[in-house]
Amino acid sequence: MPPVPTEPPAAADAPVRRRPRGRTTLIIAAAALLGISGGAAVGYGIQAERAPTPLAALSQPGLGYPAKPLSADRAPAPLPVAQDRRVRTDGDLRKLLVDRPKGAKKTITDELGLDDGWQPLDQYAETYYDDPHFMFESLSELDLRRVASVAWRQGEYRETGVQLLQFRSGDRHGAAEHFGDQLMYMPWDKDGAGNPGDPIKGSREGRYFLYPVERKAGYLPSYRARALAVRGDIVLDINVFDTVPIGKKDIRTLAERQLERL
Repeated sequence: MPPVPTEPPAAADAPVRRRPRGRTTLIIAAAALLGISGGAAVGYGIQAERAPTPLAALSQPGLGYPAKPLSADRAPAPLPVAQDRRVRTDGDLRKLLVDRPKGAKKTITDELGLDDGWQPLDQYAETYYDDPHFMFESLSELDLRRVASVAWRQGEYRETGVQLLQFRSGDRHGAAEHFGDQLMYMPWDKDGAGNPGDPIKGSREGRYFLYPVERKAGYLPSYRARALAVRGDIVLDINVFDTVPIGKKDIRTLAERQLERL
């Protein structure tokens, strides 16, 4: 039988276990977090039970929104087609093009029966841009949906083309991007008008431009005017060519007439 110790070992000889560091701090932090979360939850619950506080009345009467007549059950009735742009522009876009002026003749393409009011993208790029391949790729990347077009001839040499370029809805706002790109290069690029243009009435950013005359030996002088504007998912692009100077009023009035139909 082993001997029994008469006295317990000294306290100094017993192994000492250290208390883990940070445990108390973590417990206090967790309790504080629960307190904050609980308080927030109670606050949201109280707020949810309260009746909504009405907003102050607008101080500007008669805001220019389309009329929304109420139906018999006091629910807002659908907008009339005349006031709903989306209904109009998603329909036959050709019906929104301006009419040919009285006395104006069809272009050669019309006379051959090749123009039904829809213009292929490659034809549009080939007609109005010095680098049609680049423009074809650029407009395709911007998800161009369709181009509605009307053109006419007046006098011996004046030719006018009006195009409505409609872009699909997606991650990129194709209409705004194309419009912005065109406005950016117009004042300074060699293919642009070389001036900032003038504002079009009825459009916040739309502008019309007169190009400097182009002269080549053996050819009549060439004058050009252009108008650009954007309305929703549609870019308006008007071009006028002639062998005599084009007045600002001619391009400005035509652009304003077309915008009124959009």
